[in-house]
Amino acid sequence: MDSITHLALGACMGGVFAEKKLKRKALLWGAMAQSIPDIDFLASFWMDTSSNLLAHRGFTHSLLFVAILSPVLAALAEKWHRPHDISFGKWLVFFLAVIGTHVFFDAFNNYGVGWWEPFSHTRISFDIIYVADPFFSIWPALAVVIYLFFPGIWKFKINVLAAGLLFSIVYLGYGCINKLAIESRAKKVLAEKNINFNRLLTTPAPLQNWLWYIVAADSGGFHIGFQSLFESGEHAHFEYFPQNDSLLHSYTDHEELNKLKRFSKGYYTAEKWGDTLVFNDLRFGQMIGWQDPRQNFVFHYFLKPGVDNTLVVQRGRFKYWDKNVVTNFFRRIFYTD
Repeated sequence: MDSITHLALGACMGGVFAEKKLKRKALLWGAMAQSIPDIDFLASFWMDTSSNLLAHRGFTHSLLFVAILSPVLAALAEKWHRPHDISFGKWLVFFLAVIGTHVFFDAFNNYGVGWWEPFSHTRISFDIIYVADPFFSIWPALAVVIYLFFPGIWKFKINVLAAGLLFSIVYLGYGCINKLAIESRAKKVLAEKNINFNRLLTTPAPLQNWLWYIVAADSGGFHIGFQSLFESGEHAHFEYFPQNDSLLHSYTDHEELNKLKRFSKGYYTAEKWGDTLVFNDLRFGQMIGWQDPRQNFVFHYFLKPGVDNTLVVQRGRFKYWDKNVVTNFFRRIFYTD
C-alpha cells in the first residue's frame, strides 16, 4: 500500500481504539505505528538498487519485527499518557494489530513481503489489489477527513472511523473474489487456446480491480495478456515473450543478477536494447499493455555500469498515459467496442 493509505488506516484504528480517551492523539499513535514498517526506505541511501529491492518490505515487514516493536511502543504509550486506564496489555494488542495490519495488507500487492525474515527469505504476495488502488484507499482517508474537518456534522466519530476500516476490508474481500474468478476464467481460456503452462500469475492492472494482467509461464517463456471481469474469454489475446535466459550467461556481476532473479520469483525475461542488456521483472506489468501488447515492461533494469536504476519498480508506469490512453483503458475494462 502507499504511505497515505497506511496513515489513514492507522489513524482510523487509533481512533476506534482510544478516541474517547485520547482524542486526536489516538489517531496520531495509529498513523505513526502503521507507518513504521516503511522506515526501510532509509536503506536506499546506502544500498545499491538490487540489494534495496530485497531490503524493502523485508525485515521491517516481518512477524519478528512486529513482535519486537509492539511491546516497545506499548510501554512508551502506557508511560506517556499516565494517568489513564489503558493497560499495557491493551496497548500491546493495539500495536500488534496496527503494525500487523500493515505487513498483512502489503502482502495483497505483487511486490511481496518478508514475513519470515530473517529465518527465511521467502516473500509472500497474494497479488489481489494494485499497490495504489483509490477504491481501497478512499474509505479510511474520507473517514479521517470527516473526523478532522466536520466534527459538528457527525455525532458518532468513532463509527465514522470504524466504517472507513470496514469498507476497505470489504473491498479486499471483493478483490479476493475477483481474483478467483479471473484465475478460473484464465485457465479455461488458456486451455481453449492450447496454451500449456506450469505457473500462472494474475494481478490487477493499475488503479482498479476489474482489468487483470495475466502471465502464464512455460519452460521457455511467458504468455502475457489482459482479462476483464466484464468480457468473455473469446476476446482474450496472449503475446509470447521468450525468457532468453541465455543472454544473461555473459553478465559478469552474478551477485546482482542473483538478487534480481530472487526478487522476480522467476518471472523475468532478458533482452537487448541496442548494446545494453535489460532484465525485465514481468510481475509489474507493461506500460500500456492492454493497448499495445508488445509494449515494454514497467520494471526494466539496465545491466550496464553507471546506468541509474533507482526508480526501476515503477519506471515509466504512466509514461504514455494521455486522454486517448485513459479512454482506451476504460474501454478495455468494460470491453466496449
